[in-house]
Order: sequence, then C-alpha cells, then structure tokens
Amino acid sequence: MDFAYSERSESLRSAALDFLRKEVIPAEARYQEEKHAGELWETPPVIDELKEKARAAGLWNLFLPAGREGLTNLDYAPIAEITGMSPWLMPEALNCSAPDTGNMEILFHFATDEIKERWLAPLLDGKMRSAYSMTEPAVASSDARNISLRITEDGDGFRLNGRKWWSSGAMSPRCKIAIVMGKSDPDGAPHRQQSMIVVPLDTPGVKVVRSTSVFGYDDSGHGGHAEIEYNDVRVPRSHLLGELHGGFAIAQARLGPGRIHHAMRLIGMAERAFELMCERSMQRSPFGKLIAEQGVFQDWVAEARIRIEQTRLLVLKTAWLMDTVGNKGAAVEISAIKVAAPRMATWVIDHAIQAFGGAGVSQDTPLAEMYEQARMLRIADGPDDVHKMSLARRELKRFRESIVP
Repeated sequence: MDFAYSERSESLRSAALDFLRKEVIPAEARYQEEKHAGELWETPPVIDELKEKARAAGLWNLFLPAGREGLTNLDYAPIAEITGMSPWLMPEALNCSAPDTGNMEILFHFATDEIKERWLAPLLDGKMRSAYSMTEPAVASSDARNISLRITEDGDGFRLNGRKWWSSGAMSPRCKIAIVMGKSDPDGAPHRQQSMIVVPLDTPGVKVVRSTSVFGYDDSGHGGHAEIEYNDVRVPRSHLLGELHGGFAIAQARLGPGRIHHAMRLIGMAERAFELMCERSMQRSPFGKLIAEQGVFQDWVAEARIRIEQTRLLVLKTAWLMDTVGNKGAAVEISAIKVAAPRMATWVIDHAIQAFGGAGVSQDTPLAEMYEQARMLRIADGPDDVHKMSLARRELKRFRESIVP
C-alpha cells in the first residue's frame, strides 16, 4: 500500500491550503454577517466571489473521479481534508459540497442525455443546487428497504406520493431538483423494490413543508434541510435514473464515495479544532500557569494527535482500496471510517470547546457549529450502529464459512 500523494495531488493540496488561509478563513466573519443580514436561505454573496477565485486557481470540481478530469480517491483525500477546515465555505467554493457531489455522480452515471444537459451541466458549473430525498420521518430509514414513498407507473411517466425529510439544500432558492428514492415494486425482492427519479421542485404537488434544524442550527448559508411532501407528483419516464427497481444499487453507489468524502472533511474539521485548541492554550493562565503547561491539557493534545493520525491512515487505506479493488472490495473499511471519523472529530472538537470554556459554546468561535456537524454525521449516511453491524457481519462471515460445517 502506497499512500504517498501524487505530484498533481500535492500541487493541488498546496494550492487548496493557500486558498484556505488567504481567502476562505478571512471571509468567514463576512459569511456569517451576510448570512444573518440577507434573506433567509439566500446564498451569501461571498460564496459566489470565492467560487470565481477557486475557478481561477484551478480548484474546481476536484471530487470528480479519475477517468474524467478528476482525481483518484487517494489523490482527492488531502484536498477534501482541507475543505473540512472551513466546512461552511470551502466545499461550496470549490463546488465540492454535499449533497451536490453525490447527486452529480448519480446524474453522470445514470441519467439520460436530456437530464444531464438540463441539470448536470449547471450543477457542474456551480449555478444551481440539488437535494437528495431519501430519508423519511415515518420509518427507520437506516434500512432503505423501509422507504415508503410510492412510485407508480402512469402512462409514459411516474407518480410519486409520500413524505421525506432531511433533504439537505432544498430550502435554497438555487435548489432546482431533488433526486427522490421511493418504492416502485413493494412485492419485489428486498433490494429490487426501489427506484430513483429526478423531480424538479417546481413540479405541481411538491410542497416544502418546513426546514429542520440540527441542534438549533438551520444551516441556512448552504440551503438548510427540508421536509417535503410529494402529493401525486407526476414526472416523465425520462426522469428515471438507471433501470426501474434499481434504486437500491444506485443508493449504494452514491453513498460509498459520499461517506469517504465526509470522513476526509471530518479530519480537516478536527485539525482546525486542534489548531484553535493549541493556540488558546498559549493565551490563558488558570491557576498560575498556561493551559498548555497543565498536565491534563497535554494529555488531550497527545490523545487528539493520536486519534487524528489513526483516522487519517484508515481513510487513506480506504481511498486506496476504492481505487484499486472498488467500493465493494472496500466495504469493511468504508463502514469503519464512517464510524471512526465522526467519533474522532466529536472527541477533538469537544475538548477544544472545553479548552475555550464559555467562548467555546458561543458564536465567537466556529467550534459549536463544527461539533453540530460532526455529531450529525454519526447519523447521516447511515447511523454508526448500522455500519458496525454491517462490518461485524462481514467479518464473522469469513469465520462462519471456514469453521461452521
């Protein structure tokens, strides 16, 4: 296994870090001001300015896989990590934010040419946003077989009826489509019951009911999260993604790269929190000596560095496996990083908050909002417990096949 960054990856990593330090972090205060001063759900103007600067710097659509103009998963890993150091600005500035990255992948692989021209092109150009409508409030959506939104064939098209929530990005006026997963064959095999369909949000019958907040944060700067009703919504057959009843396989294809991208960004969030924590330790002196000189704090520093490095190595191994043997061959590691990365990041951010005291839970540092995002990712893209169950079953299968007669 060789985790060394390629020459191109190293060059882009250096450029991304320079862009982060010189352009993005200095713009964070302005982003917060514009987010609260402007219309709710509107994209703060500073993001559009950063997009233009990122394009000019050659930092655009870097999530695209090898085989097009993009990078391998291993090449992209250090760049995605850097985007996590400013999760509100950096991913969208580089057109690498969720859920758009995963949606663009789906559209590229499974949409008709008509759909690609109409919606994939503006997504790749950073001119619009999209939502991924899978999770439902009435069922345990961690088991995709429970999805209940009904998709029925209707002449030369389909009708959709059901309710979704946590459709991230859908509150934004720039969000024009949702990729909706629903049940198209209730009597089919468990993994052949679902389909995925592109639904324009201005289609009659689509109703955005409300936004859903995360620990009180509405995430308004990048489109929030929406609860959506689909009431007798009709779309043409050309809006079907892939084959009818093939939605489960598409979801798995989408979530694999998405999970590793989240893990990469979480490492960046942890590194940012670690930096802030260490800088703070040199500025405050409780009980007669700097925080940095307190034995308990030094233990935090050592533990944080160990946890970050362990997680980074596991993520790099996972990226390498995805590049060499494919997502299926990396299934155990993908599940492992989905658990390890947010768990590590919440631990590091929590201790950074502790080092800041009251300031750590206020709006004066990014730590509280970073904790919210990291903690949410222990649920998003599959709860930790489901991934641990999946991982354990794969591991035990090897022994069952070799030992049990």
